[in-house]
Amino acid sequence: MIDLSHLRGKTIAVLGLGKSGLASVKALINAGAVVWAWDDNASSREQIEPLGLVPINLNECDWTEPDMLVISPGIPSTFPTPHPAAEKARRAGKPIICDVELLCIAQPDVPTLAITGTNGKSTTTALTAHIIAEAGIKTQAGGNLGNAALGLEPSTADDCLVLELSSYQLELMAHAQFDACALLNITPDHLDRHGGLDGYIGAKRQIFARAKGPKWAIISVDDEPCARMAVELAREGGRHIIEVSVKTPVDHGIYVDHEGWLIDDTTGANTRILDLNTVTHMPGRHNWQNIAFAYGLCRARGVDATRIIDGVMSFPGLAHRQERLGDINGVVFVNDSKATNAEASAKALSAYRNIYWIVGGKPKEGGIAGLEEFYPNIKKAYLIGAATNEFAIALDGDLSWEKCETLDVATKAAFEDANTSGDQNPVVMLTPACASFDQFKSFEARGDAFRDLYAQLADANGASAGKAST
Repeated sequence: MIDLSHLRGKTIAVLGLGKSGLASVKALINAGAVVWAWDDNASSREQIEPLGLVPINLNECDWTEPDMLVISPGIPSTFPTPHPAAEKARRAGKPIICDVELLCIAQPDVPTLAITGTNGKSTTTALTAHIIAEAGIKTQAGGNLGNAALGLEPSTADDCLVLELSSYQLELMAHAQFDACALLNITPDHLDRHGGLDGYIGAKRQIFARAKGPKWAIISVDDEPCARMAVELAREGGRHIIEVSVKTPVDHGIYVDHEGWLIDDTTGANTRILDLNTVTHMPGRHNWQNIAFAYGLCRARGVDATRIIDGVMSFPGLAHRQERLGDINGVVFVNDSKATNAEASAKALSAYRNIYWIVGGKPKEGGIAGLEEFYPNIKKAYLIGAATNEFAIALDGDLSWEKCETLDVATKAAFEDANTSGDQNPVVMLTPACASFDQFKSFEARGDAFRDLYAQLADANGASAGKAST
């Protein structure tokens, strides 16, 4: 458990008892702190009873007593309306922080890499951690991905932490420092939580506010907000700035050339590192961007290029994010259940051809508008869930479609069509562009169901349900 003994005897308020909040409570108890814990949800409060704690209503308590508030990032502390407890803590002059801040303060000598961005940060975090671990360095990944920050195991100066950080977490940090920081991209997101686009960009910029050692700042120049920020960081000085592009060469940066080669020009040598066309388990320019950033972060940690290449090629990928489940009679199955909106589905639809597209669920505002440019990649759509009728109207006249209602019916129909199509490398793809809550409790449950359906079809067709060859 992370050592927070510097807080022994302090009174620490913890608001929110989800994964990160509960891990914080346990670490603080272990450190000998006095913990005031609260969640507005009664069932969540029950989780602290076995720990010997009685919930203290932080909306009504005396805020002169706690020394700080550790707030779960999902709870608003400013916009659109601050939680009452956060507002009272602020008025009492008490620091409002998140668990990642406590982790970094507790382990200042541990090499720490931090990753943020609107899209791709989970894949980049997992890939970076995988590469460094494969290179023989004890590595843990956490933060916004996987384990809560204070649920990680203690690390040493010989180890490495790779942290995915959301804008919610970044705005709650005042002292956390990182050895290398990466900003992948910025597109409008969570604007209500940050008071608009400028607030969102400002939260992302916080990843570069403090850095240890050589102060590596790895930043995309492929979108306007990031490109502008890169110029601002260069003017400020004091950082080793590495620009990244998958669209154009960048001097003394990392980029992907017109042939799909990953190029390292950080020393001015324009060294060819890896033909990304051969990384078939991570297709598409969005994944090329993830690989480019992982390369830069791993170089910052001292991993040589050969080991990075080996790590990229052995990376199993993240579940539910363009996860290649395997193939049956040459038909590849791709689980992209994490794609809960059109923008996310666009990444997968751009990366494959001859797609038999399973789409639908609980639709979000805008539906599948904006995906028209990828229709040439799609052979047929199989409509499921509450969006069935809406999407049928949207697709009519542009794509062949079939109303299937449920995932099992759609998966079977898509496979039958793909298996008899005669297409080269056909793909049955679940990239629903919708939330899951009409038929499943989560996108993970939806993706797990798709994986089970694939395994059943593989068994029925005498195929192995292993991973697709890469």
